[in-house]
Amino acid sequence: MDSPDPFATAFLEFMEVERRSSDRTLANYELALRQFREWRPPFKGWAELTADDFRAFLFDLMKRERGRATIRLQFAALRSFFKWLTRRRGWKTNPLLEVQLPKREKKLPVVLTLAQVESMLALPLSMEKSKRDALWAPERDTAILELFYSTGMRLSELVALNVADIDTYTETVRVFGKGSKERLCPVGSKALEAVQRYRLKAAVHDGPLFLSKLRKRITAQAVDDVIMKYWRASGIPVHLTPHKLRHSFATHLLNNGADLRSVQELLGHASLSTTQIYTHVSTQRMKEVYESAHPRA
Repeated sequence: MDSPDPFATAFLEFMEVERRSSDRTLANYELALRQFREWRPPFKGWAELTADDFRAFLFDLMKRERGRATIRLQFAALRSFFKWLTRRRGWKTNPLLEVQLPKREKKLPVVLTLAQVESMLALPLSMEKSKRDALWAPERDTAILELFYSTGMRLSELVALNVADIDTYTETVRVFGKGSKERLCPVGSKALEAVQRYRLKAAVHDGPLFLSKLRKRITAQAVDDVIMKYWRASGIPVHLTPHKLRHSFATHLLNNGADLRSVQELLGHASLSTTQIYTHVSTQRMKEVYESAHPRA
């Protein structure tokens, strides 16, 4: 059984209270610290570790063919922890400063075509209703899909929405992103209409916007299941997730002339470099169009 780790406990409390980290970040950090402690028993204590210990851990993860993104996430937690130990607890050395991580893989985001998006959005109201679902489930599912594509919001942001966050007068939605940063996203008329239809049919007047059959706030897992259900029915070859709808939102905006800075703000990216990957997708599409259409390409 894992013995108590007062340093890890205090660090996670700092991340939650002072840094206001999301539940998902806290869970990832707690898991990363625990997995390192359990990696090579007996754990000799954080103060005894050297750069070689972390290099050995890194090598072991790579040997087990863990993805680069997973490894980088695990080491981000360890690095934050040791930064806290040196800055807040007065530790003299940070062995992780000497550990070089594998470079991040540059994978271009997979996006849907406009026709694929439109076929997905039409599915909830055209498919046969399941007797197990609430009577208003098709309207709710349409509103979920429409909002994802209309705003590009993250799964966690959509699940956290309350009725009061949507302003039909200004046609905006208030979103709380990473680190509880608030932003206003414009909402298209189709998405607003879908939300209004759902609210009327389900009699949702206040509190959480999207409800489960038991009229509790819908969970992230349930929304994932909703997306999976319609993706399977759609026949679209690309495996669909909420994040791919976000990718599609950003890429379609850039393809139609939106500037990068505006897309950055709409997505809630802290850094413009995070948004720039979508320009590569746009450029790639332009090249494909050029090569298929230009007589001397």
